[in-house]
Amino acid sequence: MAKHGKRYREQKAKAPRGALDPAAAIDFLKGGAARKFDESMELAVRLGVDPTKSDQTVRGTVVLPHGTGKTVRVLVFASGEAADKAREAGADFVGFDDLIEKIKGGWTDFDIAIATTEAMKEVRKLGRVLGPRGLMPNPKTGTVTDDTAAAVRDSKAGRLEFRMDRHGNVSVAFGKLSFPREKLLANMQTVLTALRAERPASTKGAFIRTCTLSSTMGVGLRVNVGD
Repeated sequence: MAKHGKRYREQKAKAPRGALDPAAAIDFLKGGAARKFDESMELAVRLGVDPTKSDQTVRGTVVLPHGTGKTVRVLVFASGEAADKAREAGADFVGFDDLIEKIKGGWTDFDIAIATTEAMKEVRKLGRVLGPRGLMPNPKTGTVTDDTAAAVRDSKAGRLEFRMDRHGNVSVAFGKLSFPREKLLANMQTVLTALRAERPASTKGAFIRTCTLSSTMGVGLRVNVGD
């Protein structure tokens, strides 16, 4: 088991018990923030689903109103006009055959990959490289599209993909601890609204079982967000 540092242990000893109001949890984490770097704020949700059932899989995307605070490197597989529009929208890497060959060689120095419908015929062959890293373009997440400009802008603005793990949990980094409390709350509520919108029809009972807020180096705090 990994050993925690002195600051973490001190913060844990002071942490309130029971489920907190999200604003109070954010204020507590801000009060014990690290000074050497800007920590990410993370939301961990345990869902009321049966992860063994394929019809209860939860996956989707959300655009945060105040962004993530991260610099997102966007790659676009496209040619012709779609490639030109992607460049104009601010994509970091744009190409087709050249990028495919580079990725086959093991290069994955980007955060989001977008592809046009036509390009996906070849991009699918990169499944073994992109799939395990969560970088494969997918129409369900808006990363397979012929409107490359809009996809690039959304990605740069703070579009996130969320997906439950095999235990029925979803974890999302939704901003930086330096963000004002109001912006963090707005981002968090946007994530929760998007999660609720993806609730499978076959689930019963409470959909959001538990919700925990934490910072990169901070303790986890249970928060009360309702079902």
